[in-house]
Amino acid sequence: MGRRLRIGLTGGIASGKTTVAQRFMELGVPVIDADEAARAVVEPGKPGLAEVLKRFGSGVVTEKGELDRRAVRNLIFHDPGARRDLEAILHPLIRADMELSAQQAVGPYIVMAIPLLVEGGSHDRVDRILVVDVDEAVQLQRVMVRDGCTDQQARAILASQASRSARLATADDVLPNTGTVTDLRRAVDQLHERYLLLSEAQRPGA
Repeated sequence: MGRRLRIGLTGGIASGKTTVAQRFMELGVPVIDADEAARAVVEPGKPGLAEVLKRFGSGVVTEKGELDRRAVRNLIFHDPGARRDLEAILHPLIRADMELSAQQAVGPYIVMAIPLLVEGGSHDRVDRILVVDVDEAVQLQRVMVRDGCTDQQARAILASQASRSARLATADDVLPNTGTVTDLRRAVDQLHERYLLLSEAQRPGA
């Protein structure tokens, strides 16, 4: 039996991915979120947290024994080696967690929300890549407003991600986020109809 159609949802920071994911869920499509999986695998008592502690020490946990995400971000932001070590620990666990969720999900097709889909080379996990696209100047402004950071800090965040052109080069479908939230939601509705047709065609015996 073939698996259900899987859509890889991605886009740069502050591009509108959350709005898109929310609309898919409203339409009855299960969304498997990499960020949620990343939180789940480092909950207290999970092997992921134990491995992170073993590598980085007790300075990356709070007094409650939870992962101190801010401390981890500060640790890896200026240390590529530490970032690679963290990814080597967490990425396989996140992938396994998402795969289990995908197998258990109920819906016409599945959306895999993976912010670093292009950077992580996870194309094999999905059938189509959907990129939420926005101008980089708009991204910078949104990040500064949302996170209260400077222009320099916002540019550093964007520089750590795949370029806009690299994301677009991998895209099977593109959602330009250039209008209102209503416009973006309507564009999701149109894609949903297309994905329903594609998912029907992919089913065994279709």
